Amino acid sequence: MIVFRTKHHADIMMLDQVALNMIRLMEHSEVVPGALTDDEVEQAFNRLSQAIKTASAQSGDSWDDDSVSMSHRGQPLLDLLASAMRHGDYVTWEKSLL
Repeated sequence: MIVFRTKHHADIMMLDQVALNMIRLMEHSEVVPGALTDDEVEQAFNRLSQAIKTASAQSGDSWDDDSVSMSHRGQPLLDLLASAMRHGDYVTWEKSLL
């Protein structure tokens, strides 16, 4: 598990592969632990937001498919990034012991 943190939002935990995929979609280094400075957060938010709006990111939402779409998986991280932008905070991620 990888946990994303910022000062004014609840922590977000994701399975390693999903989290690394999100970091890749933000076009950031897949190094864990990692961070976004307050100056990088808006750009990462915009990149992730655009990436999860694509048709391929929307798949997995049908009733006969039990997979979860990247769009749904990415929304909590977008919320965390939006909070960091509003407050001028940085974002970090690291391996969780859970």
